[in-house]
Amino acid sequence: MDMFHAVVLALVQGLTEFLPISSSAHLILVPVLTGWPDQGLAFDVAVHFGTLAAVVIYFREELSAMTRSWTRSLITRNPDDEAMLAWAVLLGTIPLGLAGLLLHNYVETVLRSPLVIATTTVVFGLLLGYADKAGAQTRCEYRLGAGRVAIIALSQVLALVPGTSRSGITITAGLMVGMERKAAARFSFLLSVPAIAMAGLYEITNLLEASEPVLWTDLLVGVLVSAVSAYVCIHYFLKLLDRVGMLPFVIYRVLLGVVLFALFL
Repeated sequence: MDMFHAVVLALVQGLTEFLPISSSAHLILVPVLTGWPDQGLAFDVAVHFGTLAAVVIYFREELSAMTRSWTRSLITRNPDDEAMLAWAVLLGTIPLGLAGLLLHNYVETVLRSPLVIATTTVVFGLLLGYADKAGAQTRCEYRLGAGRVAIIALSQVLALVPGTSRSGITITAGLMVGMERKAAARFSFLLSVPAIAMAGLYEITNLLEASEPVLWTDLLVGVLVSAVSAYVCIHYFLKLLDRVGMLPFVIYRVLLGVVLFALFL
């Protein structure tokens, strides 16, 4: 992998991780469509931690307040809104973690085909559009309740299938249970912190068992480019969300799916 490949792939990861269009699908498809060699596990780990750094830095004040309130609630047994949100993020991550441990090998070997990605891209894109139109959009992330958290948590398991989009399916579920667009997106991004961390740690364990050479310059570029592009993406996505809605992402997903069907059927 040369430096140009590293920059392009890091940009792809950074710009697609938090948009509802599936970063895993794009990272799979770019080498397939361009004929580039596989970027390797070490690079995947690097760009994942780049996007993790971006979301932690962007939401640093919220995460700090949630952590303090959650810790205090363990002593006082009287959780406030921030503590309840922290509990929602923690409990909302459990189904994804368990499913990832059980299904990771199956997903990596069976579900990475372009036709699977084409199908999930279209199906979950249309579902996102429906949720955006039909959802009540009256509830913030601090007023979810256990039932709504459970629905969003279970939906996140579907993100293991390439093309689904972790942010896309959790935003869809959030809209379906009545959340406002920005609230659904913010909760999705907060959920991404443990989700990306778990995925990155799992990949590190695999990397330690592998014998592939480590190209440190490529990894550093991958971390920096993915972190900066992801931070910018989060900022403008939240800024423009109420103005543009989900329709542009629905259209993009459907068009991408149609192109993939045309290429690989």
